[in-house]
Amino acid sequence: MVDKAETRDVLIVVYDGVQLLDVAGPLDVFDRAASEAASEMGTGYRVRLASLGGRPVATSAEAPLGVSADLSRVRKPPDTLMVAGGRGYAAAAADRDLVRHVRRLSAGARRTGSVCTGAFVLAEAGLLDGRRATTHWAFCSELAAGYPAVSVEPDAIFVRDGTVVTSAGVTAGIDLTLSLLEDDFGPELARSVAKFLVVFMQRPGGQSQFSTWLRGEPPRGGALRELVESIDARPADDLSVPALAARLGMSRRHFSRLFSQQVGTSPGAYVERARVAAARALLESTPDSVDTIAAQCGFGTVETMRRAFVREAGVSPAAYRDRFRRG
Repeated sequence: MVDKAETRDVLIVVYDGVQLLDVAGPLDVFDRAASEAASEMGTGYRVRLASLGGRPVATSAEAPLGVSADLSRVRKPPDTLMVAGGRGYAAAAADRDLVRHVRRLSAGARRTGSVCTGAFVLAEAGLLDGRRATTHWAFCSELAAGYPAVSVEPDAIFVRDGTVVTSAGVTAGIDLTLSLLEDDFGPELARSVAKFLVVFMQRPGGQSQFSTWLRGEPPRGGALRELVESIDARPADDLSVPALAARLGMSRRHFSRLFSQQVGTSPGAYVERARVAAARALLESTPDSVDTIAAQCGFGTVETMRRAFVREAGVSPAAYRDRFRRG
């Protein structure tokens, strides 16, 4: 924890196509914390938004967003430098001037962070090389492929590695900022701010509970493609490797090798993910009991489904239903 008597300067970097909530979430946490800290301790945060040229930016929702600083003219490094994410992340990461100034200011900042796809700007600046990091679940593969020196953790809500912190998508910026607030002023103030904003102090589970299973490209072969589609459509069938191999008239070894080559994962892993995906849909949309859903999705027992659910979604079926049940 740093000296409580010190007012901390926070600079949030924005650009055209930035996600409004990526900015507003951390901003509201810092603002509420500044208000409470000022009344209790006589100190707090000074938060500024900065863009190249100091011009207003157009958010991804097309709402204009004013700024108070020209990134290129900021000379004194802030205490905390944050880069927001959004639809315009690729253009931002390709902007050499923006990346250069982020790198320059980060060198003197006490800590540097990103929200969502703001991680791409940090990665382009070389600030994530040799570090662990995360971003929105839908972009983790892209970050890992584009920046192999970065160790991407796709299920994390936020990741700390030394003085660099990165968060998952959109609302995860609030989780990250509450954690920074706790570092600066302690858990009591962080809990008070979380309570006022009606958010989790520490969100249970990881990103996988919010993600959609991305199956990727379907297999090239007609018979194997039909088999994969049948797994998705009828997860309660006998989907053991011997049964699946028999459907295609192949040996178990040859089938497993061919499946892994064309689908990108083993038959067992694919079946488990397909069954969890089916269970997620039923937990969200039906009042059926967990026992019934386990049988409908081919798990056999509730405990088998629970273990698979925790592996794939990071939370139990009951916890998932509590959060995502519709109606």
